[in-house]
Amino acid sequence: MTPAAESALKQQIELSDMPVEGSRSRHSTGVVRAMERSDLPAIADLFTRTFRKQNRATDSGLAGYLETVFFSSPLYSPEVGSLVHLNETSTIDSAILAMPLEFMVHGRPVTARVLCAFMAEGKSGAAGAARLARMLRAARQDFCFTDNASPVSADHWVAGGGLVLPVQSLEWHRTFRPAAAALEMARRKVPLFAKLPFQGLARTLDRFVRRSKTSFAATPQEGVASSAISLDQFMELAQGMMERFSVHPVFSKPEFDWLVAAAKLNTSLGELKCRSIVDAQGKIIGCYLYIGADGHNAVVLNILCHERQEATVVAQVFADLDGLGYASAQGMAQPFLMHAVLRQRHLVHKHTGYFCLVTRHADLKAASIGDGFYAGGLASESWSRLVHDF
Repeated sequence: MTPAAESALKQQIELSDMPVEGSRSRHSTGVVRAMERSDLPAIADLFTRTFRKQNRATDSGLAGYLETVFFSSPLYSPEVGSLVHLNETSTIDSAILAMPLEFMVHGRPVTARVLCAFMAEGKSGAAGAARLARMLRAARQDFCFTDNASPVSADHWVAGGGLVLPVQSLEWHRTFRPAAAALEMARRKVPLFAKLPFQGLARTLDRFVRRSKTSFAATPQEGVASSAISLDQFMELAQGMMERFSVHPVFSKPEFDWLVAAAKLNTSLGELKCRSIVDAQGKIIGCYLYIGADGHNAVVLNILCHERQEATVVAQVFADLDGLGYASAQGMAQPFLMHAVLRQRHLVHKHTGYFCLVTRHADLKAASIGDGFYAGGLASESWSRLVHDF
């Protein structure tokens, strides 16, 4: 959301409660309803004007991508999908893009809404955004969350009865090859660098740096091995390893396949891969899923392991990624992995967006502030092209 829209939203948020979806308010001629496929061209334009540079033309593929992400999930229904606000001229001036994900909450299935973009345009859009925000107050929701909220949006989540999770609001970044990692960052900020032949120079510098400062290399775990596995194998292992959490994604076969297919559309990050980690006795103790292009950055979506194996598994993940030649790696911080991750050298934590949630269920809320909550990675918007592309 633009700064002007955020400021106006802050002023509007104390208005009277929103009426039911699809109805009109006594105080406004605007209306809130579920997003429809026919709205997608207008939503694509609004997204571009809100989040991208001024006067940038809407990408011709954006509307189709929005349809894939927000209408094709096997869990989709209007009740757990995106919302739009129409002003008095029936123009969409604000919207919340949301996709459903199935979670297990203390043994019962709950369909969560993952909020992926909150956008508004103009004064009527700010008023509409305030109404949309009130639709998502904790008292009305089974489970809503986002891992990329702005400071103003995070304040509104809290005002609506929600929580901000401080650890999950951080990303860890581990550098293996500093020159290549610096070049990767420069390419993201200045696309022209991608066309210049600096890769060979970066490799030469990194060989020198890693010889003189050996701590850039991640140390493999003695007696521990890892190997590439199929996505189906990862799904099965993840399902078992997530049972330690009272709140966790279900990763049913239809939903998992859909998430993987959607994540693979983000080709700018590289190829989606997964590996298992085996201890000295040959027992699988962990697994992880990541996206990466050879010699570039690896985006680690999910690391899972059995209890008391965190340090071994995390160390082996970094040793793997270093050994595979990646310049750097990044991933969402998770409370159960924090101590293991902090053992790494040349690692920093960065804040890029707040992880916020709302729920009317007390047991889910209690789990989220303790050790019983797991979300993020594939079970979030980390893989979305809306975050990295368009």
